[in-house]
Amino acid sequence: MLVNAINGPHMNALSDSLLLDTLQQYLDSNPLPDELWVFAYGSLLWNPEMSIVETRHGFVDGYERGFNLLSTVHRGTPEQPGLVLSLREGGCCEGVVLKVNPETKMQDFTNLWRREMVTLFYQPRWCEVSTPKGTVRAITFVADPEHKQFVDFDCHTVAEMIYRAHGGRGPNIDYFTNTLEHLASLGIKDPLFESVARYLGKIDAPQPATETLNMA
Repeated sequence: MLVNAINGPHMNALSDSLLLDTLQQYLDSNPLPDELWVFAYGSLLWNPEMSIVETRHGFVDGYERGFNLLSTVHRGTPEQPGLVLSLREGGCCEGVVLKVNPETKMQDFTNLWRREMVTLFYQPRWCEVSTPKGTVRAITFVADPEHKQFVDFDCHTVAEMIYRAHGGRGPNIDYFTNTLEHLASLGIKDPLFESVARYLGKIDAPQPATETLNMA
């Protein structure tokens, strides 16, 4: 179990030195394999920020997508948090599995850790991914349901929060749209995304102020 080193009421990002300490803790008991595969189900689909030498379509049993991470860093703020994806137990998840360049594996994994583990919300898990070329063992990032950033809202609330939030990596709606478009390009239909998209389509954009006509 990683040490929970988050301080303060607003789920702030860990310092880089503390984040690297948690990485070393993890690697001490979980050394990286010769071939490092990462299962991507959200923003890693369209922005892996790693050197990738092979990509395969894949399925993971026992996990499904959920907008369960209250984002106060990348896609929201403590004052107006956004929501980003995690894996949660149940169902099946369709995504892609990414093979990391062995020559840059350690640096790529370090950067991935900095990105995904910024508040230690995720639990890194090794899973079996079924692909057209056989099963591969890959690491992925699963929600910790006991973490204070874990939430479970209805799709209407999810849509409202995503529509309004903006964080260090940009608007939350951009995160949602990019992920939705890449899922579609892969032929992946996710009921969660379809439901949230329907609610997003019903949100009225703010109307510009208009002058009151003087009818006198």
